[in-house]
Amino acid sequence: MRALLVDPTAPAGLRLGAAPDPEPAPHQALVRVAATSLNYGEVAGVVPGAEPGAVLGWDAAGHIERAAADGSGPPVGTPVVTLGEAGGWAELRAVDTGFMGVVPDGADLGAISTIPVAGASALRALHRVGPLLGRRILVTGATGGVGRYAVQLARRGGAYVVASTGDPGARGESLRALGAHAVVGDPGEVDVPLDGVVDLVGGRQLVAAYEKLAAGGVLVAVGHSGGDDEHFAHGVLYGDQGRHDRAIVSFHLLGCRGLGRDLEWLAGEVAGGRLDAGEAWRGAWGEAGAAVAALRGRRLHGKAVLEVG
Repeated sequence: MRALLVDPTAPAGLRLGAAPDPEPAPHQALVRVAATSLNYGEVAGVVPGAEPGAVLGWDAAGHIERAAADGSGPPVGTPVVTLGEAGGWAELRAVDTGFMGVVPDGADLGAISTIPVAGASALRALHRVGPLLGRRILVTGATGGVGRYAVQLARRGGAYVVASTGDPGARGESLRALGAHAVVGDPGEVDVPLDGVVDLVGGRQLVAAYEKLAAGGVLVAVGHSGGDDEHFAHGVLYGDQGRHDRAIVSFHLLGCRGLGRDLEWLAGEVAGGRLDAGEAWRGAWGEAGAAVAALRGRRLHGKAVLEVG
């Protein structure tokens, strides 16, 4: 099969080449991939240290080529969206049936491929915050793939949504169109006590956002794109003066149960036009180098989609 292979000598560290077809385990289906989306974390953090010849890729959408031998999962020909630790940047992918969701017939599989890491991470983060109706939620790094989904889902859940982005003047209008009630340039500018935070930046911004939490508030640490450390000043973690029972939590997406149901629901919402996939770039997978360079250079605000084949 053809695949995007890790190659340290190639532009962006990737090249099109040949790789062995994957051999599915009994609980896995073989998927013929139509499209994959790139995540900043994998192109900036995983590709540079990966073994030459490796086939990476977390997100992919396509059709079932061979159903799982154990009878789990959908039948041959079903359109699906899939999540995995690797293997998405290839014509064929072996996927655990618990990490795939059925996609409505006729859906744009390029848009659907943006869902697995970005959409599912946003949904699971908001689940950890708790009930959203009437609550105040901050999303940091709101113009990225996860952030755009988080803003929309929080607004759909009935929250008052504050979006934080490095350039609110240029990006504020688009974030408000997604559902943000207010847009700020830094968590320190938030002027209301928060019930929850979906933090996609980490470091100094995580600390600043935590200090805005009201009693009982929850900060969910999802991303670490800021690249700096978290340093809490003495007293920040005290529980008095309205700071009772605040929490910082994290999770690993592949460790979550029920992801297939999440992926299927998100696919239906994107296919039905009720969620914006946040697609900022689309091209053939031979153009992967350009997309990777744009993501690493922070020139894309949203998702990059590669059409396979």
